[in-house]
Amino acid sequence: MPQALFVVAGGIRASDSLWLGPLVPKRWARRSVTRHLLRRQVYAVANDFAAQLPAGSAYVVRLRAEFSRKQFVSASSEPLRQAVRAELQRLFGYALRQRSAGLPTALSAPAMQEPAP
Repeated sequence: MPQALFVVAGGIRASDSLWLGPLVPKRWARRSVTRHLLRRQVYAVANDFAAQLPAGSAYVVRLRAEFSRKQFVSASSEPLRQAVRAELQRLFGYALRQRSAGLPTALSAPAMQEPAP
């Protein structure tokens, strides 16, 4: 059985789990503490939505722009956490709406296949 490296939630087998890959480039989050905070938020929000997302699906969540250093002075500030969480909830909500409508999304990927024994 392959080892699951980026599994958020699920069963014993890799095909029963939700796979997640958060990408937080240094370009948009210079400080390591900020990148780690953002990754932890991605995992936390994905865990909230894991029961509603299809088992065995894989998602990549990528930060596409930086957060204002003037607005969010500290990497561990509560306003930054709330802003990131709200944005991620909108993102995963969008993925669920697209899935329920039967439309393909850029957020979803085909299920990972387990190798035959």
